[in-house]
Amino acid sequence: MSQVGSAPAPMVTSHEDAKKAYADFEKKVKRTIYIDHLSPQVTSSVLKAALAQCANVVDVEFIVNYTIPYDIPSAALVELDDEIQAKAALDLMNDFPFIIGGMPRPVRATCAKPDMFRERPPRPDIKKEFRWVKQEDGTDYEGMKKLRILAKRQEVENMALIKNQLEEEKELAKQQQELLDGNYKKYDMLENVVQNGNMKSLAQHYGVSLADEF
Repeated sequence: MSQVGSAPAPMVTSHEDAKKAYADFEKKVKRTIYIDHLSPQVTSSVLKAALAQCANVVDVEFIVNYTIPYDIPSAALVELDDEIQAKAALDLMNDFPFIIGGMPRPVRATCAKPDMFRERPPRPDIKKEFRWVKQEDGTDYEGMKKLRILAKRQEVENMALIKNQLEEEKELAKQQQELLDGNYKKYDMLENVVQNGNMKSLAQHYGVSLADEF
């Protein structure tokens, strides 16, 4: 039994739900940036660490190229906390050569667009139109055949380039890891020398004079 004088709850129509869903999606698009020229070695944690100086990464959606038999996403949609952080990240990557993952080439960044998202709600103000494909729609058979041959040729060339890129980046990642491991061992050795009080003996061994107050 309802209370006297209480107003009934407003009825929310499906059209209103659709409008709200798309409005929320538009806000998400505005705080998301699109980054490409990424190395296959880059992960979500690498992106978060790279952008930590100017933004907080909320979500990362890697864009996979399904036309090739390699799982090597070279682009990603990176959602940040708000539009201000998105602008700051864009300015940083566009004003300076911004390297992510140790690659020798800088990444590129632009504002995200609705069509870039794999999952997006339909726009409530646009009605979709469909029509059946007719036989006369594909009358230019010879032209289509030439395009198909050209596409296959480009696919073979693309596969060779991608394979070479993967080998080069794998070797580069190996070299960078070896360099990091070597630097870590040096700093670890120096820290052990300082903690054990062997700095003076080490200085005498290498003929380096240290201040008495050291």
